[in-house]
Amino acid sequence: MFESRNVLEINGLSKNFNTFSLKHLSFNVPKGYIMGFIGPNGAGKSTTIKLILNLLKKDEGNIKIFGLDHLQAEKQIKDRIGFVFDENYFYEELTIASMEKIIAPFYSRWNQAAFDQYLKTFGMFSKIKIKELSKGMKMKFSLAVALSHQADLLIMDEPTGGLDPIVRAELLEILADLIQDEEKSVLFSTHITTDLDKIADYITFINEGKLVFSAAKDDILEQYGVVKGDKNLLDREAEKLFVGLKTNQFGFEGLVADKSLARRTFQERALVEKPTLEDIMLYTVRGENHGYAHS
Repeated sequence: MFESRNVLEINGLSKNFNTFSLKHLSFNVPKGYIMGFIGPNGAGKSTTIKLILNLLKKDEGNIKIFGLDHLQAEKQIKDRIGFVFDENYFYEELTIASMEKIIAPFYSRWNQAAFDQYLKTFGMFSKIKIKELSKGMKMKFSLAVALSHQADLLIMDEPTGGLDPIVRAELLEILADLIQDEEKSVLFSTHITTDLDKIADYITFINEGKLVFSAAKDDILEQYGVVKGDKNLLDREAEKLFVGLKTNQFGFEGLVADKSLARRTFQERALVEKPTLEDIMLYTVRGENHGYAHS
């Protein structure tokens, strides 16, 4: 059977609530890559993931996973998806061994040896109760479950929130190793963009329920720029270049969506630097809140 090179395809996805709407969202996750899914809290990231997993009913749009309709082939698809959420969804009173006995029968490709090895690697004991695990250990247990049924798509919703830097670094190493065979894919939703600076291949950025961009990370970082200079350089035309802009008594600093155009405009009178993903997210959100937008 033909399978798309995109492991996940979302087209025109919409969901309306009383106080928030996800508006015609479209993006693809290519097979064998890590897609960072970013946006401020309340942007719609968790809503999108719940729609992908059919935990919420969409109002409009299409979702295909492994080339299959996410509703018509839901059971088949979920057999091949692993998920790691910020919140624990296991029975707190059960031991790891008891929880594993409940989970394993749901998956056709469950690998007991792999699960035991992940527990050993993560320093976890099968007799310990879920409630006795730290936040970091609960995340690792979720990851062990996802990897032990050999998931082809790993969906992660704020998995590093509240974790210390060492545990976060361990997780990023695991994800980097996971995609080496170019068969596994990851959708990594987070507002901690420094994690994605290290491992993401693609970035999808949403804000207030709308798509800002979805593209290769390196292309995004090459296109955007942070500009710093004296306030005297700013006029109405120059301000149109900026996605977001802040000024103080010493000068200005802002984000442009076209680094090359900014260099031509300011020539050597202003400093134009490569941005981080955090720069892009913060300035875009701040810019939209202060009346600045893409020119």
